[in-house]
Amino acid sequence: MNVLRARFIMANFCKVPISSLPLPPSSHIVTHNLTPDPVTPSPAEFLSHVLPNKPSLQRRARLLSKEAHFSYVNPMPLEFPYEITPPDPPAVIEDKAGYIEQWLSEREARHSSQVSSQIQPSLSKYTSKLRDRKRELIGLSETCLRDCLPHLDVGDAFEVLGKPALAPLIEEEVASISSPEAEAIRQELVDVLSGHAVLMASESSSGPSFAPWSARYSGHQFGVWAGQLGDGRAISIHVTPHPEDAETTYELQLKGAGRTPFSRTADGLAVLRSSIREYLCSEAMYALSIPTTRSLSLISLPDLPVTRERTETACIFTRVAETFIRIGNFEALSPPSNSFFLGGGQQDADYEALRQLGEWTARRVLKLEGVDWEAGDAWGKELLFDVARRNARMVAAWQAYGFMHGVMNTDNISILGLTIDYGPFAFMDVFDSYHICNHSDGEGRYAYKYQPNMIVYACRALLDALSPLIGAEAAQGNKAVQPGWASSATPETLVSWRTVGKHLPKVEMEQILEETCATEYANLMRKRLGLRRQEKTDQREIVQPLLDMMEAQRLDFHGTFRRLVFFHTGMMKEDNNERMETFIKGILSGTPDPDRMDHGKVTEAWMAWLDKYNARIESERHGEEWASEADFDSARQDAAKSANPRFVLRQWVLEELIKKVERDHDSGKRIMAKVMQMACKPFEPWGAEGDDTPSDDLPAEIREERRLCGLGDKRLLGFQCSCSS
Repeated sequence: MNVLRARFIMANFCKVPISSLPLPPSSHIVTHNLTPDPVTPSPAEFLSHVLPNKPSLQRRARLLSKEAHFSYVNPMPLEFPYEITPPDPPAVIEDKAGYIEQWLSEREARHSSQVSSQIQPSLSKYTSKLRDRKRELIGLSETCLRDCLPHLDVGDAFEVLGKPALAPLIEEEVASISSPEAEAIRQELVDVLSGHAVLMASESSSGPSFAPWSARYSGHQFGVWAGQLGDGRAISIHVTPHPEDAETTYELQLKGAGRTPFSRTADGLAVLRSSIREYLCSEAMYALSIPTTRSLSLISLPDLPVTRERTETACIFTRVAETFIRIGNFEALSPPSNSFFLGGGQQDADYEALRQLGEWTARRVLKLEGVDWEAGDAWGKELLFDVARRNARMVAAWQAYGFMHGVMNTDNISILGLTIDYGPFAFMDVFDSYHICNHSDGEGRYAYKYQPNMIVYACRALLDALSPLIGAEAAQGNKAVQPGWASSATPETLVSWRTVGKHLPKVEMEQILEETCATEYANLMRKRLGLRRQEKTDQREIVQPLLDMMEAQRLDFHGTFRRLVFFHTGMMKEDNNERMETFIKGILSGTPDPDRMDHGKVTEAWMAWLDKYNARIESERHGEEWASEADFDSARQDAAKSANPRFVLRQWVLEELIKKVERDHDSGKRIMAKVMQMACKPFEPWGAEGDDTPSDDLPAEIREERRLCGLGDKRLLGFQCSCSS
């Protein structure tokens, strides 16, 4: 969204506290259109029966019924295994199961609480009487608020967070005096986004019913079928329409808010370390125009210990997206046959549930334009092709900007083509096409080079899940299947539908993936090189030779592209090539191993490549692509600057920041806010770029900006993270 337009929207919409964010109509709420877990059949039953009497149904790992798409679940961040204390004074417990249910129920957010707004809320607020841990807001994203929730009032949250700053403030910041109303609005926001308070509504005439939920999905993990997985620590707590476009709704999801039926043996919590990484990277990706889920907030729970490789503290991260549906949601309802199984269990197929999910996704989420719903057109293939296009564009952007996801399991691939579930991700530093960012990926399945192949693999898994439906549509003349479409089908018919459905669209799907990815990647790489005209030879003659040089010379991926922004054709025309040698020397400074380099040889290689690049730039000088620009060289440099980040969210930056926040939230959250600013404006000349002033002579804040734009500690180049979070 255009920034000026966004500011206009924010200035002209009435802002409301989180408890007063409106719900969309029932037709736009996913839980009103899909099938709930039979043990939590409705918000009313959830509120009146499950929470007071059988709360363990939310926390006990179990397989849902095969027709269920989701289960209603309340956030409840607690240590697991739960430390259930005996009665005080001591007493014999006759009904131990009942005692456990009572203990859990007392900690559930099920007691009605006053909201902070004078506006009639669409949801009621519920809190727990016996769960009141310290919760501290340490991050709030201005860009997510601007784009997704411009109508959300956050009270005095930004005043509490303080001024973003990398360097210690010279003068102590004067504390602003907030109104009681602003404080109450901020506190309610923190309570809801930390899982302390929950917004719900049972059936009423004033609006739709609502309760938080976690989704069921299955998937292939590292190429092996894993059975039921699901939202093991993610709980969707709200869905609200954008105030400018009622057809666009945003789902708010807490990550790390406690156990769900999908948690298996895990605690359902998230640590501060991984939460910071996802919070920052989601917005950094958006700033690079890479499709992604968005970050709203970070709330630390410093008194809640979490055991991973070491004991850490808990944190709840709120992410935002139009939907969190993944390929794995479809696989859960139509699992692969004859697949080696490694997991906790898998339900049989439920083809009616598959139809429901597919129709909701095609019609409401993807809004497929090529389907005439009134005429009963088939939509299975179109859904498949649309998901393929979206994910091909996404992975092309990953490759162009050196992003590595690390865990491209099919349950981590969004049907909207959004980057989702940030775990052991990394941005490329020294270019290595085979780099593996996840140290749990010993075979390199998800290495940078293979990411496009893994999107093909994921889309094939979606094709496999949809194949019975696509085959049935083909069998009835490319018309959409109707409710109960497979209830009377024989096993032989189902096999026939699946066989036809797998083969019919496979070639076209893979062609869409290959062509979309190649085209998008070529366009992005041309953009990074300040070129506008499409030339089929660019990949072979310009882009690939550049990448080969980077890899052979161990050059910084993003640093090299940023330095090329300042190349112009006049350099090649000068009689004295001293300026060119200085320019190339600057590029070569982006290696951590200058002593291993044959500078004469690599300089020659760069001169040869720059000569070709120079000719390619000159070929556009008088072309129509730049005809509207008064100054070709200046316009081209500006265009290249806006495509090549000065600041990149490197591993060393994240590791250093995490340590600072863990050590001291007060100073750490200011540093994190400044890093977020830099990540959201990555193309700005941070650290006085282009100024030859020595770093030691710069003001402390600008000096720190410059340092964070560097390659960093050599020991952290290629740093690998684990899946543990």
